[in-house]
Amino acid sequence: MNSRLRPLRLGSWLEGMTLLLLLLVAVPLKRLAAWPDGVALMGPLHGAAFLLYLGLLAHACWMRELRGRDGLLLLGAAFVPFGAFVVGRIFARDPL
Repeated sequence: MNSRLRPLRLGSWLEGMTLLLLLLVAVPLKRLAAWPDGVALMGPLHGAAFLLYLGLLAHACWMRELRGRDGLLLLGAAFVPFGAFVVGRIFARDPL
């Protein structure tokens, strides 16, 4: 694994986990159990994780640690549940 991309990989994992917790736990609890506190907690946490991830991704692209196509794939994966875990092969590639 490219060690320079390790923070981005951790950020991707964190963003993906908070998205899954929000969509698969907090939202169903809000709708099915009338418990909105889960979304009130997970929503801002996921938002912060997403912004952190975008910052890490922008930094990696700015420093040319990623290919342009890989950066776009990582950005797109942030909007898809389980996407952060599917794009893990990008982190195993050799740097440019």
